[in-house]
Amino acid sequence: MLFRLLLFAALCVWSLFISSCGGNDSVDRRYRVAFLDAFEDATLAEAKKGFFVALKDSGFTAETNLDVLYRNAQGDIPALTQSVDYFIAQQVDLIACNATLSTISAAKKTNKIPICMMVSPSPEIAGLVDKSGKPQSNLFGVYETLEYIDTAFTLIHELRPGAKKVGTIINQSEPQSVDALKRIQSVASQLSLELVVLPASNSADTRIITEQLVAQGIDVFFALPDNTIFASFETIASVCKGKGIPILTSEAGLIARGADMAFGADIYQWGYDAGCQAVSFLKTGKMPPLIKVKTRKKIASNKGR
Repeated sequence: MLFRLLLFAALCVWSLFISSCGGNDSVDRRYRVAFLDAFEDATLAEAKKGFFVALKDSGFTAETNLDVLYRNAQGDIPALTQSVDYFIAQQVDLIACNATLSTISAAKKTNKIPICMMVSPSPEIAGLVDKSGKPQSNLFGVYETLEYIDTAFTLIHELRPGAKKVGTIINQSEPQSVDALKRIQSVASQLSLELVVLPASNSADTRIITEQLVAQGIDVFFALPDNTIFASFETIASVCKGKGIPILTSEAGLIARGADMAFGADIYQWGYDAGCQAVSFLKTGKMPPLIKVKTRKKIASNKGR
């Protein structure tokens, strides 16, 4: 009887370690995982956090079997390229790419090392498909299409009843931003809203450009899924808040950074799900299929506007 009780207790303890990524199986070798951030950014940091929690939940840690090579390009394209070259030279098992520019940079440099994408649009939107329309063969992870942006934009009158003019900033070099802009232009027309769009090539431009939007009398600022906006969001929020202009976005992670309302993907969960995809590859040696982001939600800030 005592033996059975001890066995039962041991099984209960073991069950606590079974994760949503498929369990904490033993691993008999060390793995080299590269992680490439495009920017130093609080929103993207949530995805990175989720990714490594997923690995840890399945038994992949630095103490046991994991070597992590990390680079942050700080928004610099040559630095992204150099980082990928370094990862290739180090013969990593996979490259985890956080945000679109990281994914594109890695995919352009290698079609052999598996690339786990997150906080990125579909390969079709990112231009990472062959002539037949199939995604590049070494891509896996979690992607997003842009349908949810339509829903996010329609919340404008809920956030600011009577709004007539909406402002936004875009970096034209980011394909997901260009596609997102096309979508909100269509929705704005349907809602009889005037959309004021100004370009920004880097985060250093955003303060003065946001001030220009405010000077044009915008009622709401809409934050596109744009890495330039991510990298300087606190600056944008400061300018808008100073003039009483609410911020709507399709990126749920921006609520903690000053946005007033969002409908979009849970960035932490996005990273976690990508981490589960990486776990599947590390355990089996086979790349899992690309999957579409699952968790979307509407969030309103409880802070005064």
